[in-house]
Amino acid sequence: MKRILEIAGYAVIAAALLAAAGGPVYAKSLTVGVSWSNFQEERWKTDEAAMKAQLKKLGVKYISADAQADPTKQISDVENLIARGCDALIILAYDADAISPAISRAKVEGIPVVGYDRLIEDPYAFYLTFDNKEVGRMQAREVFKVKPEGNYVFIKGSSTDPNADFLHEGQLEVLKEAMDAGKIKNVGEQYTEGWKPEVAQKNMEQILTANNNKVDAVVASNDGTAGGVVAALTAQGMEGITPVSGQDGDHAALNRVARGTQTVSVWKDARELGKAAADVAVSLAKGQKISNAIKWSGGPKGVEMEAILLKPVPITRANLNVVIDAGWVRKPVVCQGVSGSMMPRACK
Repeated sequence: MKRILEIAGYAVIAAALLAAAGGPVYAKSLTVGVSWSNFQEERWKTDEAAMKAQLKKLGVKYISADAQADPTKQISDVENLIARGCDALIILAYDADAISPAISRAKVEGIPVVGYDRLIEDPYAFYLTFDNKEVGRMQAREVFKVKPEGNYVFIKGSSTDPNADFLHEGQLEVLKEAMDAGKIKNVGEQYTEGWKPEVAQKNMEQILTANNNKVDAVVASNDGTAGGVVAALTAQGMEGITPVSGQDGDHAALNRVARGTQTVSVWKDARELGKAAADVAVSLAKGQKISNAIKWSGGPKGVEMEAILLKPVPITRANLNVVIDAGWVRKPVVCQGVSGSMMPRACK
């Protein structure tokens, strides 16, 4: 018994010494709760895997919920994650405004929030994403290289996601001069509810009908919407003729780039973003400052927030090897069904 008491005493002393030295001493292990808008897009699974791997490495528990594209359910999900004892929240918001009550609840409970990939314009939330205006610029640049004039269509993202407007603002920055000069004409522009490919396809079909198929280029805002656009173009025999943009580096989209039916997929390495989210969430849970954060106020309300904006990379037929060499996707996946004289270098 005496020996047990001695050991217990040493443990208490050791803990006190660690605390005095600024070492990490917690009554319980940390838990990070993640609220996903939905798992419709291929890439969220990649993000989640990176988050879970980094949290496991840090000795932190991961719990999550899928809102299934329901903003009301997402608020309930966040409340449930809080009730389950999370020490930090990572939220991929389905609706940037509707999520506000959940942020208020987290603030009351003293639980830090990371707004993941999509802006939650609240000073309490830490904003972690890629530079979305630059993504839009990259999309427009690559399409413009192929079609420097003609009838353009803009298939935007969800109207409830501020990223959709950031992307479009970046696109217009690149194309404005040509549009003002009358070289480019905007013949169709649509938001895409929930970023759903089937909605993008329907919108594109309607725009093609309204313009008697006289469409020369499509600036689509992600790979899901690009997939819907390419399906609509294919039905009219216009695939591979009409340049189409996208983003995310979805495997199917990279295969379309290799086959020539999609011009560019702006690659945002979700593994890097997921890992960064885990690191930021854990640091915030420990009350630590994020050393590489910037002050950012580029949202529609001009709210100043702490943020990290990662750099994207445009992937075209000319540099498909970048995603293959990075281990993002296997060469057989990218090059499936690709043959003939137009085969990109990465597939040879």
